[in-house]
Amino acid sequence: MTEPTSRQSGDAGQSTRPSNWNLPNALTTLRIVMVPFFGAALLVDGGDSATWRTVAYVIFALAMITDKIDGDIARARNLVTDFGKIADPIADKAITGMALIALAIVGDVWWWVTIVVLLREWSVTLMRLSVAKRVVIAAKDLGKWKTTAQALALGTLTLPLRDPDLPDVLEVPGEVLFYVAQALLAVAVALTLWSGWEFFRDLWKQRHTLRGPRSA
Repeated sequence: MTEPTSRQSGDAGQSTRPSNWNLPNALTTLRIVMVPFFGAALLVDGGDSATWRTVAYVIFALAMITDKIDGDIARARNLVTDFGKIADPIADKAITGMALIALAIVGDVWWWVTIVVLLREWSVTLMRLSVAKRVVIAAKDLGKWKTTAQALALGTLTLPLRDPDLPDVLEVPGEVLFYVAQALLAVAVALTLWSGWEFFRDLWKQRHTLRGPRSA
């Protein structure tokens, strides 16, 4: 679910391209495969199954862990591939997109939040991929904070925090965690919009610079 980093940028001076058949790409593919299973688990009984929501949380957590691992391995072993450049951001946006849509369906996230975030995420991802060979927009700390806040919020909201069948001792902590996650999601939405504006601003500046000044 991270913003594209050095794994996506690659090494232009590399003489021998690594094979697409490598561990980072396998983990990226695994994350994509996880997406429908995550969504199905979260939506069992309309989101009212504590057991299946816990399963969904485990799947989401594993996706976040593999996202970190495959990026670290790709950078450490110089395993950047064209497949990875495309599949990695798609895997990230797919799992977060499924989380937003499923949580909106079960009523734990407002639909306008889901629509706004998805429009920003996919527009930036598609634009980044379309201009990757001509313009490089480096990931910024703001985007990383957005990604962290978004992952923590969505992961927490996936848990059965307000399930009526939970023990009474967990009722108040669950309610508190639910609203903490909602506040964190609000922060993530604000950072999402701000980092998206920064991306398009920097993209416009770079493209304008590459074009050069118009002749008189």
